[in-house]
Amino acid sequence: MPKILLADSPLNDTPIAQDMAPSGFDLTIAPPASTEFNAALAEAEYFVGLTSGPMSDDFFRAAPKLKLVQLVSAGYDRVDIEAARRAKVPVSNNGGANSTAVAEHAILLMLAVNRRLIWQHTNVVAGRWRGNDFASVKLYELHGKTLGIIGLGTIGKKVARLGRAFGLQVQYYDTVRLTEDAEDALGARFRSMPEVLRSSDIVSLHVPLTPATRKMIGAKELGLMKPSAILVNTCRGPVVDEAALYEALSNGKITAAGLDVFEEEPTSPRNPLFGLDNVILTPHLAGPTWDNQFSRFRNAFDNVQRVARGDKPLWVIPEMRDLFY
Repeated sequence: MPKILLADSPLNDTPIAQDMAPSGFDLTIAPPASTEFNAALAEAEYFVGLTSGPMSDDFFRAAPKLKLVQLVSAGYDRVDIEAARRAKVPVSNNGGANSTAVAEHAILLMLAVNRRLIWQHTNVVAGRWRGNDFASVKLYELHGKTLGIIGLGTIGKKVARLGRAFGLQVQYYDTVRLTEDAEDALGARFRSMPEVLRSSDIVSLHVPLTPATRKMIGAKELGLMKPSAILVNTCRGPVVDEAALYEALSNGKITAAGLDVFEEEPTSPRNPLFGLDNVILTPHLAGPTWDNQFSRFRNAFDNVQRVARGDKPLWVIPEMRDLFY
């Protein structure tokens, strides 16, 4: 019987995974690095789950029968891609299973920052109603503003559609351009990255973490943005130079930020961003929701079955597609 190893995680609902597991497969659920996990890895043909640590050569050597690494996340930055290539094991992400959740969370942060949601909540529960000096507070709408999306993959496209529904003018930068017809259908226009940074009221990041995107938003890029602009990051923390962002937020180079991700996670309780009142922070929970537990495992187990019957896997990460397509 083919063997699936599912990495246990607080972000996964185990009963849902057990209920959705395909018949005819032996499913083991175990915490990464546990004795049970390591024993199962030696016989596993399919790995499903989130990566809790680097997937290096050691991981692949410990799993000589592995035919597929099936992630339930969109990101794959903890996978050693060269190690996976050497092992000739395809790595697939979740096929957009959490893309709606992340896109909604990006819009949530835009709204929360523009309407100063945390400030409003804190005042109400502290009995200050509208604060001590409401006349000095400025609240903003999304409608009529320009949204710049950097990274127009599955999530970026959904952010564009939601943004249009809120009346935002959408522009984007990506290394892969849409056709003019596709841009018309989406309601977004390609601009160079400096153009996006200079002219957007909101810049929302939706790129994978790769050597090319690590710290792609630093002091220089933040310096191009409008002083009135906000930055939203729901992709990966190291895409932004956090020290440069802190300086930009502290010195008024940009107005505010909404962040779901950090350079180090969990971030330090001494993170200087915590002392700023123009940033809203969430704990890398844009992706996992109760709703997409089902879509994440549905996609994962479907891909496992595809490989088991001899078909090519879906959603192989771009860096490995030359080996499998």
